[in-house]
Order: sequence, then structure tokens, then C-alpha cells
Amino acid sequence: MNRVVLGGEAVQAGVATRHELARDYTKLYRGVFVRKGGEITLRDRAIGAWLATGRRGVISGVTAAALHGAPWVDSTLPVEVTGVKGRPQEGLTLRTELLAPDEVTRVGGLPVTTRVRTAFDLGRHLDRADALARLDALMWNQRFDIAEVAALAEQRPRARGVIQLRELLPLIDGGAASPRESALRLHLHDNGFPRPETQIPVVDGSRPVAFLDLGWPEYGVAVEYDGDHHRKDRSQYVKDIGRLRMLEQMGWIVIRVIAEERPAVWLDRVEAALRSRGCALDPSDSQRVVRNLAA
Repeated sequence: MNRVVLGGEAVQAGVATRHELARDYTKLYRGVFVRKGGEITLRDRAIGAWLATGRRGVISGVTAAALHGAPWVDSTLPVEVTGVKGRPQEGLTLRTELLAPDEVTRVGGLPVTTRVRTAFDLGRHLDRADALARLDALMWNQRFDIAEVAALAEQRPRARGVIQLRELLPLIDGGAASPRESALRLHLHDNGFPRPETQIPVVDGSRPVAFLDLGWPEYGVAVEYDGDHHRKDRSQYVKDIGRLRMLEQMGWIVIRVIAEERPAVWLDRVEAALRSRGCALDPSDSQRVVRNLAA
């Protein structure tokens, strides 16, 4: 028996009675139900969203990215479907934009926007910081051709958000191991810092002993996001301190950033570290304004 069903079809086909739909199923969308007995996955909700459009829509946006394998997607986010009109309903975002045939693929039987079209949408429809994080995550899972996304933007210059997309494309880095690392990199860009490398290997002889989140190997300066789990887990905290001391002994200056820290505070520390290693920084007036606002 199908886990996700259209209620009317299920009753007509004798799969379930209306009483069984009410008793054994959970409503996902208008007329769409998922059988009880397990966690409702993002794929369940994507199937339900497709069914809710009369099987005419194409799964897109963040949901499409997740179906392509991109990490860090909350399964409770609204499912985006492109190419159809309909009445608004909770948990479902409908977009009437047109899709070319070569912008649609199949993932597990579901119609889903291709990686390139998904990237085109992520960079336009989300706010700037979230867009970069989602683009990084899509690239982290499997590389896509940024030039193809740029070509799609050239074909549709009047598409909503295409200016933001063009700005973000050169900043995409599949080495960002979390959305927070993408945010750190965007702050550095906005404040006039040279582009950092990501997932930097630190070797002792020929043996890798660490991988740094992001930084500038030529100056021996790195920026590491110190997640909450590191500070709450005592054993992890001890390991992190030992790792930090080892990196300092190898000549690295490591700037650790915690979630609650204001950007201007850690950006000042990064600037001081880079200048101490001979990096010439010359932020523009507008970038100085951005730094002040970040305070």
C-alpha cells in the first residue's frame, strides 16, 4: 500500500475507506494523506506536494536540493513546487515560473528541478546569506557547473532575484562544512578580506593532522566555527584545546568564533591576525560601514 495517497483516489480504488483515512492516516495537504506508523520524511512531504498539484508540478528550491542530496535541510520546511498555480496552503509554496524541459529531471520517480536549475532558484528566492549557504551545501554534496547557472541567468535577465544570484555565484564554495561556515565567509567577503580557502589540510610530515574550516595558508591564519556542541561536551572541549595548541605550535593563528559573538568582534581579531602576518588590507568606505553596522 502506498504510504502517501490522494484521499479521493484511495477511496475510489478501495485502498482505504474514509473512516480509515481519518483513523490511519495523517493529513499532509488538502486531500493528501500519509499513512501513520513512522516519521514523516521530507520525501513523504515532497510526494504529497506533487500529488496536491494534481501531479503537474515540479519539486524545486530547498526541497529539490535536499532530494539531490544536499545536507542541512530541515524536513519541516515548506515544500516548493514550480510550474503550477493553486490556492495557498500551509507547508506548500507554489511558484508559477516556467521550466524548460531540460531543467527537469527525475529523482526516485519524482519530477525535480535539475541541479543547475535548483541553484538558479536558490540564489534568487532566498535571502542573501541563506542563499549562499544553500548553494554551498548543494556544491558540497556534488559539484554542479557554475557557468551553466550563469548562462541560465543570462537567458533570463528579468527573473526575480537574478542580480543577487549573479553576485553570489563567484562566492560559492563546496568546502563549507556547515551553513555557519558559509555565513562566516560571507561576512569576510563583505568586509573586504581576501577570499579564504576552505577545509585546509594541516600536515605533519606527510600525515594530515587537522583540517581547518577556512583561512589563508600563505599567512598561517585560520577561522574556525566553535559550535555549541563543542562547548557543552567536556571531552570534545579538551580535544579542541589540545588541537588548538598543536596548531599554534605549528605556526598557525586560529580565530575561534562562537555563535553568540557579534561579527565585528571576531572580524577585528581576524584583521589583526592577518596584518600581523603581513597581509595588506585596505577595506573600502562602504565595507567599513558594513563593519560598523555589524557591531
